[in-house]
This record gives sequence, structure tokens and C-alpha cells, in this order.
Amino acid sequence: MRVLVVEDERVLADTVAVGLRRESMAVDVVYDGDSALEHAGVNEYDVIVLDRDLPGVHGDDVARSLVEQSYTGRILMLTASRELEDKVEGLTLGADDYMAKPFAFPELIARVRALGRRAVPPLPPVLRRSGITLDPANHTVERDGRDVVLTPKEFAVLEVLMRANGTVVSAEGLLEKAWDENADPFTNVVRVTVMTLRKKLGEPPVIQTVPGAGYRI
Repeated sequence: MRVLVVEDERVLADTVAVGLRRESMAVDVVYDGDSALEHAGVNEYDVIVLDRDLPGVHGDDVARSLVEQSYTGRILMLTASRELEDKVEGLTLGADDYMAKPFAFPELIARVRALGRRAVPPLPPVLRRSGITLDPANHTVERDGRDVVLTPKEFAVLEVLMRANGTVVSAEGLLEKAWDENADPFTNVVRVTVMTLRKKLGEPPVIQTVPGAGYRI
């Protein structure tokens, strides 16, 4: 899952990003509304964690612009206000969920995960395919009842492949969804990660390489 965090309080933004990355999410961080719109125009994010009270381009205007563009990423709006009217207004602008600051980080994780599942068609909370069970909320993987211990990046790549539901995902697609904008597109990091993931999942291999196209389960 790829997430954009938009928050002008830099310490908070960076802290949220670190926590989301520990949950095997690819996270980009920006600190103002202009940068948020710029990043959303270039990258496809599953969820945008958007502070409402941004300086310059207000969070409301960012949300309104994304909705007008029919952006497919879900918006989780953050605000320091706990007033019901503000919550209603934020959701009316097009936000998919709304949280008041300060918040409990486990709740933020759960809400981001829930928004990320709102794909078309909707994804189940636990992904199952070819004997593999992947539980994003508990960060666990099993194959035929055997626990499989993965690094955060291996987990992220497996989740992208499982979400694809049998369709081919290109190396570029994996790089887009499992790595952030700082990843070097000219490295062999995707191939190496898939190779180690195959070994950990064991025999018989479940990740297929489709020559010239990518990978699938």
C-alpha cells in the first residue's frame, strides 16, 4: 500500500511516516498543500493522510481538488478540531474518514488499512491465495499453515501481488506500490526482493515470473 502524508507539523508528519513504514507501507511525506497536489498528480496513492489546517493551500482545497479530479486514492483528514460541525464539513468536502488530533497511533493504522481495502472490487481484511494467508492488520503471513517471517519490504511486495488477484504486476508497478519516491528505478531491488520472498515462501514456487511483463501469484 502506498500512502501520502500531508502535514505541516514536520515532527508529527515524520513520526507518522516512520510508523506507517513499520507496517510495510510505502510512504511519501510533504508539508504543504501545493506539494500534496503535485505529488498526487504524479503518483497513485491508496490513501492520503491529509491535515486539514495546512498553511497556503488549505487542506479543504486539496481535498476539493482531488475529488474534482476523481482521484481514486482515499482521503483520511486530520484536524485539531473535535467539533461535530467540522467533522461533517470535512466529510462533505470528499474526505473518506476523519480523525481529530491528538490520536492513538494504532487507530490511525487501522483506519488507513480500512481505507486501503476500499478498492474495486472491495478487498477482504485477510488475503488468501495459492495456500498463502496474509493478514495486513496483524502483519502475519502463513503458507499452508506454516508461519512465514518477512521483512517489511517483502511483506509489502507480497501484499501487492496478493491484491492483484492473479493478474500480472510489472516490476514498475511493484516499485510504485511497495517503495516510496526515493527508490531508484534503475536498481534491481525488485528482482532481489522477489527472489528472497520466493525462498521464504518455500516450495513449490507460487510467484511466477512472466517474461517481459512482471510477476503474479
